[in-house]
Amino acid sequence: MLASEDPAFLPACRQAELFASGALTPLDVVEAQLARIDRHEPKLQAFTEVYAEDARKAAAAATDAIRRGWRIGPLHGVTIALKDLVEIEARETKGGTAANAGRKSTYTATLARRALAAGMIVIGKTHTVEFAMGGWGTNTRLGTPWNPWDAETKRAPGGSSSGSGVAVAAGLATTAIGTDTGGSVRLPAAWCGHVGLKTSLGRISVHGVLPLAESLDSPGPMTRSVEDASLVYAALAGADPADPLTARPAYVDPGPGLKRGLAGMRIGAMPERDRAGVDPEMLAAYDAALDVLAKAGAAVAPIDLPSRIADMAEPLGHIIYAEGYAHYSRLIDDPAAPVDPDVRPRLAMGARTTSRDYILAKRAQQGVIRAFHEAIAGVDAFLTPTTAVPAPVVAEIDQTKTPAVFTRMVNMAEMCALAVPTGFSSGGLPLSAQFVAAYGNEAAALRAGWAYEQARGFDVGVPEGFK
Repeated sequence: MLASEDPAFLPACRQAELFASGALTPLDVVEAQLARIDRHEPKLQAFTEVYAEDARKAAAAATDAIRRGWRIGPLHGVTIALKDLVEIEARETKGGTAANAGRKSTYTATLARRALAAGMIVIGKTHTVEFAMGGWGTNTRLGTPWNPWDAETKRAPGGSSSGSGVAVAAGLATTAIGTDTGGSVRLPAAWCGHVGLKTSLGRISVHGVLPLAESLDSPGPMTRSVEDASLVYAALAGADPADPLTARPAYVDPGPGLKRGLAGMRIGAMPERDRAGVDPEMLAAYDAALDVLAKAGAAVAPIDLPSRIADMAEPLGHIIYAEGYAHYSRLIDDPAAPVDPDVRPRLAMGARTTSRDYILAKRAQQGVIRAFHEAIAGVDAFLTPTTAVPAPVVAEIDQTKTPAVFTRMVNMAEMCALAVPTGFSSGGLPLSAQFVAAYGNEAAALRAGWAYEQARGFDVGVPEGFK
């Protein structure tokens, strides 16, 4: 089933065209998505809370405003789901932990305020791994969302932005926000079969976003098309006095160059050594993507990275554990606290990290940043698989391991990356690759991703078991 057949699955850029022409209204889309939530949410468990009546009121207001010619911009009337780390005044924000049940926000996060200022409609809050600490997407206490691409067997949705990934894939929201500390936007985007943008550190304010590791956390959009990711990124990015990291080099709007195509672009292919351990179908889709890029006009050639991509996973993990433990030690150290048994041992590792260990790890990270940026100076972006394997069965997951084999490298080296679908496995599970670009060069990753999307003619589609 093609996405174009159902308004709940239309990408935001197409909705904007139809809203402008009067062929579709924001209220039509909200009602379609709320109907799908009513029908499928009991099984999918994407949301912690759905703001149905508020969404209907906002959609009615957007419909009337657009009809009267008072359209704010391309995202006016488009729905967005927010990960349950994002503060919204007077709403519950738990951060994925049962210990925060009933906790009400006293203010609204900057990114949420910017989404509302763009005319977007917040349709609800989505599930996350507890404290955003995990790549599989599981949450034993508050619920693990169901990956919609397998209606019979519960597979990993990807984490930690699990509910956001499922909401977009299943047509419960047009767009969503995740946060990415080691892959938590890209992993669910990959396993749920859509687009996810890991933004450069400081590009989108984290003011009002519950932290995991403040030196790494990067909010980013999860969408059905690359153009949608560009639009949401443009709406949310920019300096914020409440977040000092946003004072780094000025944000550049990717919109003007998004559709320039691949002519003149240099795309790197990952070293041969990094192909080890990757699922054959994932590799075949990756190689096919490189071929599509070359035929569409990009100059594609292997690049030499300073280390194996997988080698970045462990050192980044130690930084995450240390910073995460600093925030949540009160709960981690309390055996009576209702902490997810899969998450507790991860953050407990932070208790064993001395200040010396942490400082040395951060110094080592600076060397990684320099080395990787020097290595990719000759390309606009380079391509890797987003995950090594398609979504695994939840019951078979080894929680002592991480699926962030390819994604953590991006965070460790302070780069940005765009995950895009590359097709499906023989078992009907989504496959994905990520365009990785230098710090602050989201425009290059988005431009390459948009051109690939157009050249391949990919329609994200509708999961068969959740029509």
